[in-house]
Order: sequence, then structure tokens, then C-alpha cells
Amino acid sequence: MTTTVEILPPTLLQRKAIVYVRQSSPGQVENNPESRRRQYELVDVARHRGFRTVEVIDDDLGRSASGMVARPGFERLVAALCAGEVGAVVCFDASRLARNGRDWHHLLELCGLVEARVIDLDGVYNPCLPNDRLLLGMKGSISEFELGIIRARMLDAARAKAKRGELRISVPIGYVWHRDYGLGFDPDLRLQQAIRTIFDRFRALGSARQTHLSLAAEGMFFPRPSDGKRLTSFEWQPIRYRNVIGLLKNPFYAGAYAYGKSEKRITVVDGRARKSYGHGKPFEDWEVLIREHHEGYIDWAEFQRSQASLACNAYGRSGGQKSGRGGRALLSGMLTCGRCGRGLAVVYAGLAPGRPVYRCDRPNLMLGLPRCLGFGGPRIDAAIAEEIVRVVEPVAIEAALEAERMHHQRQNERRRILELDLQQAQYDAGLAERRYAACDPDNRLIAAQLEKNWEAALRRVEECRARVSEADLPPGADQAPDFTGLADDLVRAWNAPGVATRTRQQILRTLIADIIADVDDANREVVLTIHWKGGQHSVLRVRKPKTGEHGCQTPDQALAVMKQMATRYSDDDIAATLNRMGIRTGQNKTWTAHRVSSIRRVQGIHAFRPAEKDGQWLTMREAAKCLEVSSHVVRRLIVDRILPAEQVVPGAPWQIEACHLQKQDVIKAIRSKSRPYRADAQKQISMFPNT
Repeated sequence: MTTTVEILPPTLLQRKAIVYVRQSSPGQVENNPESRRRQYELVDVARHRGFRTVEVIDDDLGRSASGMVARPGFERLVAALCAGEVGAVVCFDASRLARNGRDWHHLLELCGLVEARVIDLDGVYNPCLPNDRLLLGMKGSISEFELGIIRARMLDAARAKAKRGELRISVPIGYVWHRDYGLGFDPDLRLQQAIRTIFDRFRALGSARQTHLSLAAEGMFFPRPSDGKRLTSFEWQPIRYRNVIGLLKNPFYAGAYAYGKSEKRITVVDGRARKSYGHGKPFEDWEVLIREHHEGYIDWAEFQRSQASLACNAYGRSGGQKSGRGGRALLSGMLTCGRCGRGLAVVYAGLAPGRPVYRCDRPNLMLGLPRCLGFGGPRIDAAIAEEIVRVVEPVAIEAALEAERMHHQRQNERRRILELDLQQAQYDAGLAERRYAACDPDNRLIAAQLEKNWEAALRRVEECRARVSEADLPPGADQAPDFTGLADDLVRAWNAPGVATRTRQQILRTLIADIIADVDDANREVVLTIHWKGGQHSVLRVRKPKTGEHGCQTPDQALAVMKQMATRYSDDDIAATLNRMGIRTGQNKTWTAHRVSSIRRVQGIHAFRPAEKDGQWLTMREAAKCLEVSSHVVRRLIVDRILPAEQVVPGAPWQIEACHLQKQDVIKAIRSKSRPYRADAQKQISMFPNT
């Protein structure tokens, strides 16, 4: 029979006993105090066994013993065993020390080396003895197997319930679990309106980034949970990009119930397995996906279109067109090489800011092959813009009406959000007032703080009222969009200085799916095959300039005006006429006499010589001098078609033949002082024929 002295010799009792206390999760620490109390009572068991020095290690409260998380308390225990300071390890059962074979058998090996004992409620075990070592090994294996069984049963039950759509998983902002009828919308109308506004704005813009910028410019607020994952109280803060992208990528808002969207991953760190959660899985690998499970803010078809749009907008990723990112090149990301099928890159040549050039450089950069093709950007951009205006022009009125409707709808949505903000602020102010009124006035410490909260709530109400009043004010003439003018002159609207290149790129991507570019070297033309979104195709050919040919050429219309006016008018008159007609130079400058003279010399156009003037033709100023009247009178006679006159081109000075100044109608009109003279209208029908 084994005596107590043989089980616990005096040499071991001189060492210290360590009581190891552990619970697996913070929930057990909070909700199971009885288990923790029973473990601390093991100190009395150790003293009853004869140990005078007893140390409690409870650093691992709330930590799992599965081996996937670090346990500083267990590491302290192992260090003490290695130092030979421990005579016995006291635990409630084997599962408290370890739930994995590696830690359990490592602990037993160390106890056997230093002849330390393992004590639990069933007895004292000596790891040096084969029978005790076998029994301890079985206890450790049972503990590890028990954990696996518990986890497997729990996960299988949760997965089976999730396949029926009945597992109450955490839901995103905008949904709540109701006790009576299950899952439904959050009853907060302000929150619902904020979510619907994000989806509506993305539907109009097609980009998550642009949606965020648009809503942030309007000063929109979005709720942020203030109580962790409970989602029972919120703090409204300025909207962030993660709020927008989180809503757009979550299938829950499309009425779909999803479970198993993420997975755990196990890595080995410092010789130990470490488990991490929250790693997203591909869409097709989700464990459970039930469509039309609950009422959604959007339908499933719109959710799929949104995901496709977001995937195409990802910059630098193959398999989709790029979103409008600005810059000076209109067709950036839209051109595809017709020879190798690769996308054309944009480079900027010349002095800053540079001139955009489209080139297919991939074969040259990656394979060392000759460059497929390349051409300048301004001519191509202008040709594509002209083609877009030509296509859109037949439906310009309908597009303008639709733009006006969308503008008013956006204004109404913004006003609705502001009104809901005002209602929430008024409720918060009323609640702060009631709390202040219910406080004891003598308790100044609390009353002062409640008074400050009330004042802050009242200031919030005034701010919301000011924003609502600002939204009610009619916009000025310079702020209101002119949709009628948009329909009347699309070219001017496209080239307006206030229109950014990003906006033009978005319009382009709305109409065009892809453009295949090639160069016809024989005819020196750039061939563009346009693939429209409706499925139709069109071919556009743009002349490619010769080597050394620049784009700062004088317009043909200006040269025609010079040729017609040069024989009769001076360079000053020609420059004034060109400026009145709105014709610019090749460098987009206004005309002066010096510039007209320079162009004439280059083009070989003979100059105006006053000596050739024989007096047969007069200018308006010369005719006024001969008639001894003002130029205004002569102009009036010309407009009323009393005095015949000619113009070389519209906007050029009038040419009056000298013999026409002696006509009787002209002399009679000049002498008439009472009222403006009108030519006799012999063929005019009287309004009152019977009088």
C-alpha cells in the first residue's frame, strides 16, 4: 500500500504548489462565478496535502486552452517547472490545464523531469509512474476529444438552422430582429432614408467613390453604432467611404440571407498554431445563401449589377473598363489596340502640362517588339466628342427633361433627409429638457451637466433649422442649372469651361462600351470602331497629321474671309470682322492687324491698297460723310432696305455704291424729321379693307 509520504515526500512539500485557474471565455468569467470560486478553493486542498507555499496563477481567465491563443499564465507555470520550484500542479480537472495534446504532454514531461505531482479532485498523480502516466494521458485525450465533440455539435446545429434561415445572426445597420415576426426594417425612418439615398445615388453615378463625394458635399450624416455590436443606439457622424462600400457589397440589403461568408485561417507563429477569423471567401464558396429571405432595400438583380459595376471600376484590374478618373485625355482606359488587343496607354508629350498621346507600348516594354501604333490625342478626342453630340442630339430634349427631373428628385431627397435630421434633433432637445426638469435643482453637479446637454441639443436644433431653411431658398439665376439651354446647344454645353474632364468621361462611358483603334498607314488615317452600349457599332476615320504638322493652323473660314475682303478693306477692318464672327487664330487668340498681315504674307494674299479705290464703292462712314448725317442714320437706312448695300461675308463692313446716295427714297428719308421713314408698301394688304 502506497503511503502519503511516498506519494508526497517531504522534499516536494518544501517546494511550492501552483493552483492553475482558467475559464475559456470572457462570457464564462462573467456568467459562471461558481466554477471560478471552486477553482480558487483548491488552495485549501493544496494546504491540506501539506504544502506551505501555495501560488495561484489566474492570468488565463477568459482564454481558451485549445492551443490557438497565447496563455501567459500557462507559460509562467512551465517556466516555474523548468526552474525546479514546483512540487505540485493543482487543477480542477485536466481540461483546465490544456485542451490540446501538445501542451498537455509537454506539461507531463516537465513534471516527470522534476518529479512534480499533478493533483486534482480525484487524487495525486506521479508522472514518473507508468500507471499514473497512462491515466493522465487518457484524461488529456478525453479532454481534447470532448472539446472537438462540443465544437462539432455546436457548429452543425448552427449550420442546420442557418440553412433554414432561422439562425439569428448579427444583421447590418437598417435591419432588426423582431420578437414577433422575425427580421424586418429598422423602424427609424431617418436611418431607412439614409440607406435608400446611398443606393439611389450609386444608381445614378455608378461609382462608390463618386457616391461618397457627392453625399459628403451635401453634408450627409450616417449612423455609427455607439454600443458595439448590439446596434441599439447610434451616433450620427459625417458619412465615410466605408459606409458606402459596406452597403453596396452586402447582399443582406438585397433581401438575401448569407451565412459562412468568411473563414478561419491557422498559421504557425513561434512554434504554436494561431487562429484568425474574418477572412472573406469567394461568393461561390458561401455556405448558405437564401435569396428573397426578407424585404430588401434593393432587389437581387440590382445587387448583381452593382457588383459588376464595382468590379469594372477597380483600377488596374483586367476584365473591365476603367471609371472616369479625370486627367486631360478623354479616352483614357477606353481604347483597345486593333492589332494586339491590348489597352492603349496615355502619355503626355511636350512642355507641361503636355499633349496627350495614345500609344500601344506593351509589346515594346514587355517583349522588346516594335510599338504597334500611336497617335495624338486632341484630334481623336474632338472627333469622338463630335460623334457623341451627333448621337445624343436627336434625344436632347428628352435628356434635358430627364436631367431636370433627376435634379428635382435629388433636391427632394436632400430636403427629406434634412427634415428627418430636424425631427431627431427636436426629440433629443425635448429629452434633454425633460431630464433637466426631473433633476433636483440643489444637485448642481448633475444639473449643470444636464443644462449643458440641453443647450447643446438646442444648438443642434437651430443648426438643422438653418439647413432646412437654406434648402428651401430658391437658387439664383447663376446657380440653377439651365436644362433648356442644354437641349438647345449641346456643343456649347460639352465645351463649357465649368465641365470637368471627369464628367465628360462619365458621359462617354455611359454611351460607349469600347473603342477599337487602328491606323491606316496608306491613307494616313486613324480608324476608330466604336462599340455603343446598345449593341450597335460605327466606324469613324480621323486624318492623321503628317510628321512635323502641328495643330495650330489658321481655320479655312478665316482664310476665306481674308481672300474676299483683302482687295477692298484694310487689315484692321479684316481683324475686326473676324473677331465679330467669333473666329480665332490657330493658337486660339483674337485677331489683330499684325496677325492678319502675317497670315496674308504666308498665304500669298495681296494686301489692300488705298490707291486702287476710285470712289465707286464707299464704306458706311464715307457714305455718312457724303450725306452729312451720322453713321447710325446710314445703318438704319440699310436695315430698312432703303439704301442698297453689300457685305463680303456676314459681319464684314458694308459696301455702298456711290450712285445710290442720290436716289429719291434716300433723300426723302433723310429729310423726314417727324418719324422714321418707311418704304412704300404697295403690295401690303390693309388690316381694315372695308374702310
